[in-house]
Amino acid sequence: MNHLRNIGIIAHVDHGKTTLVDQMLRQSGVFRSNETVHDRVLDSNDLERERGITILAKNTAIAYQDYVINIVDTPGHADFGGEVERIMQMVDGVLLVVDAFEGCMPQTRFVLRKALEKDLVPIVVVNKIDRPLSRPLEVVDEVLELFMDLGASDEQINFPVVFASAMQGTATTDLNQSPQDLQPLFDAIVKTIPAPDGDPSEPLQWQPSILDYSEFLGRIGIGRVARGKIRVGQQVSVLKADGSVASQRVSKLYGFQGLRRVEREEASAGDIVAVAGLGDLTVGETVADVNRPEALPSIAIEEPSLQMTFLVNDGPFAGREGAHVTSRKLRSLLYAELEKDVSLRVEDTDSPDAFLVSGRGELHLSILIETIRREGYELQVSKPRVIYRRDEFGELLEPIEHLVIDVPEEYVGTVMERIGMRRGDLSQMVPGTSGTRLEFLVPARGLIGFRSELLTATRGYGTMHHTYHSHQPHKGDIEDRQSGVLIASETGVATAYAIQSVEERGVLFILPGTEVYEGMVVGEHARDNDLVVNVCREKHMSNVRSATKEDTTRLKTPRLLSLEEALEYLADDEYCEITPKSIRLRKKVLRKGERERAQKVAATSVPR
Repeated sequence: MNHLRNIGIIAHVDHGKTTLVDQMLRQSGVFRSNETVHDRVLDSNDLERERGITILAKNTAIAYQDYVINIVDTPGHADFGGEVERIMQMVDGVLLVVDAFEGCMPQTRFVLRKALEKDLVPIVVVNKIDRPLSRPLEVVDEVLELFMDLGASDEQINFPVVFASAMQGTATTDLNQSPQDLQPLFDAIVKTIPAPDGDPSEPLQWQPSILDYSEFLGRIGIGRVARGKIRVGQQVSVLKADGSVASQRVSKLYGFQGLRRVEREEASAGDIVAVAGLGDLTVGETVADVNRPEALPSIAIEEPSLQMTFLVNDGPFAGREGAHVTSRKLRSLLYAELEKDVSLRVEDTDSPDAFLVSGRGELHLSILIETIRREGYELQVSKPRVIYRRDEFGELLEPIEHLVIDVPEEYVGTVMERIGMRRGDLSQMVPGTSGTRLEFLVPARGLIGFRSELLTATRGYGTMHHTYHSHQPHKGDIEDRQSGVLIASETGVATAYAIQSVEERGVLFILPGTEVYEGMVVGEHARDNDLVVNVCREKHMSNVRSATKEDTTRLKTPRLLSLEEALEYLADDEYCEITPKSIRLRKKVLRKGERERAQKVAATSVPR
């Protein structure tokens, strides 16, 4: 066990941890000299490659001198914090990667707090030291302040610091020296991170922290052996969350070597292995010796903060583009996702066609929706809603987010005004060389739809990051979307002629040639009320020559909404219809007359 090191790599999103793992793999000799290797090789998921972010935790192993270093790469976005929380069970130390320019960000605080709570040994890697305007020494001071703020022990505060450039594949412990490779980082890992504890002679205890699936082997659990040994063919007891015990047999056992899984006959305490043949194993359950079935502590995961209603697609175009449109199929898929994602919650509702899905944030839920649509499903979703709690005195509590906004100085006033309208409180303002950093505590519901508003208000210069802070007493009402929408009056194909006549009413969301139906949202109205428009009208033929006959129709560029933008834009009386090929906004009640009657009934039922 003394030759083994288990580490997790944690960081804020886009601070370079996956690129750093790439270089560690390359310099450890994992790849052949003539092998073609993609950048960010651990980001194997299509969505991860497209978005440039890590979504799922993944593990690999490298050899350095006489040591084997097991590395677990984790997501950097707060919405996937559940992945970070569960890998803390697998490692003895962490590499905290911090951008040499941006410094400590909201997710840096979140991931570090989780590591310190587990009493893990930290190594701080100040990355991107070759970036213009980098300030590595100032960032080290910021990290030290963060450690003290989070109540780190004296041993944890005395962390080693490695300055690195993941893109160049270099690292150094002294900025006055010219770095050559990542050897200083490897040396720091071997010297600082302790060998795993656990007695190989004791009865078996093993707990899965990551789940995978194989068509041939079924569900595969990946986790660390806490004590004892596990062998192929061994009869084991699986201790379930509900207290029941199931008897299973280990059919396959895999270790890790670079990016490959290598079959093993046996693994002992401290090893991170993949195990198959254990039935419907889930994260946090314990696999133990049949003669001494003792459970490990369950993995504590923070509760979801946002929920949406997922519905079967009942729109006029339902079934045209997707292969799976029934509630049975949708329910089966959602409950299958529960087995892999410990941060997700799915509940049945009074309607067989609707399911309440709760997650850690908009990105978490949008990634789930994108995954579902890519598997050929059609569905509709409602506007995201925050999840409230009540304290022991019955007071209503809501989730509060720690929001960090970097913005040019001339837009500071605008941003503070917009956040104030969303019940946010300014906690810190730090002027910098390239702009001003504003930190707020703001209700989570106030951030729904704010990202697009920030980009508009700052002409694209503003950037924002946020993470969960705490639950606090309800802050009061927040105004919903202030503009109305343009609604299609009939079913048909949108024409350039009709769109041109509607453009002065607002901003369109569709192109000419787009199929629309009655009740579909086709644009944003310039005023605060909804407006029904005809975007299918065609220019009538006549035998009278027009002076403008030969004029080319010039249209304004429409605003084509991405999935995240569509979810943020939704109002309470709207659905987002999602198919493998299309994303449409629609009113819950499609016909104009029925909408008006429903509004009158709602107005008369409000107590005066």
